[in-house]
Amino acid sequence: RCESLVEIHFQLQQQVMAASTELGPELLPRLLERFSEVLSSLVKSSFLVEKQPPQVLKTQTKFQASVRFLLGPQLLKAAPKPYMVRADMVTEKQARELELSNYSNALSESTGEILHNTVALETNPTSGTCCANFKNVLLKKIKRCERKGSESVTEEKCAVLFSTNVTLTPSNISLHLQVLSLPIVVIVHGNQDNNAKATVLWDNAFSDIERVPFVVAERVPWEKMCDTLNLKFMAEVQTTKGLLKEHYFFLAQKIFNDHSASPEDFQNRHVSWAQFNKEILPGRGFTFWQWFDGVLDLTKRCLKSYWSDRLIMGFISKQYVCKLLSMEQDGTFLLRFSDSEIGGVTIAYVMRGKDGSSQVENIQPFSAKDLSIRSLGDRIRDLGQLRNLYPNIPKDQAFGSHYNKEQTGKD
Repeated sequence: RCESLVEIHFQLQQQVMAASTELGPELLPRLLERFSEVLSSLVKSSFLVEKQPPQVLKTQTKFQASVRFLLGPQLLKAAPKPYMVRADMVTEKQARELELSNYSNALSESTGEILHNTVALETNPTSGTCCANFKNVLLKKIKRCERKGSESVTEEKCAVLFSTNVTLTPSNISLHLQVLSLPIVVIVHGNQDNNAKATVLWDNAFSDIERVPFVVAERVPWEKMCDTLNLKFMAEVQTTKGLLKEHYFFLAQKIFNDHSASPEDFQNRHVSWAQFNKEILPGRGFTFWQWFDGVLDLTKRCLKSYWSDRLIMGFISKQYVCKLLSMEQDGTFLLRFSDSEIGGVTIAYVMRGKDGSSQVENIQPFSAKDLSIRSLGDRIRDLGQLRNLYPNIPKDQAFGSHYNKEQTGKD
């Protein structure tokens, strides 16, 4: 525990002072200086962010955050009045400079204007904690910095710097405490949210714990990307049913634009940030992440129970659907996420002509708005041409629990 380390520190310091005559005039100052450095390092490392600000932060929107001083209850108990903690926006360049100076330099200029950015560092006698709770903080405006090459504003990372000056008792040492939040992408409009989330996801998933702020790899192994997409999907949708091997294969074909490679071929590949959320998918008007995030949003809002019941195949190409369904009996269908639209789910079904030839049809994709008007289960019940969910489950058996009881009379 930090408190025990501080007690040991002061005990050692007292022992050194007691033996000062034996240590001599040269060794004593060096030892005391070293004690001071160790204490300073320990105290600074005990000042941390307890509740992080939102990592996608919209200007003119209130947010909350809190910092905690682990050694506060012990070292600040004799303070005549509470110390104040200040929150400032810093650029990636400023964060890097602070890191290089080991957080010993004070911030020269804030990169944005934050309202209600000064809060008291208070000790709670009941819980024994020392915290500063920022409850109604508002980022009024942000000052953009120069960007590299084709970098967009939603790729620009900054952070909130929390800082305070304290005087420790009983040693009477004055220290400047500083701690950075996780990287933040600041947006000014809701339509930037999607791309900002991509920057945050990439940084959180693929950055090293010990790094220069906010350096992150430009290319990562595809297997790591699969793990990230799976964790993100389950967290957002709040389901225990994650992505399957066949889903990863389809996603690999999509992001690499390669339909000739085998699943094993993709395992050794690396995927770039550009492939993830800068390059437009062939024949589309959106990136891989924009498409995947649309699927996340649709599933979270309208399809959670269907996905959790494994009624949606989802991540499968139109070409492979044709291959699967063409040999099945008339009316066999499955559900897949739309390739051509962001946030759409479509129903593919097989229909046989009088001559026995099969034809696979794809119904116009349903959006979240469509499904809020009439649920997916009821739409499947409405469509008489749908009979069995692939491979051979009667649709009423598969989707019966998802049907809503129809109202009669005035409707």
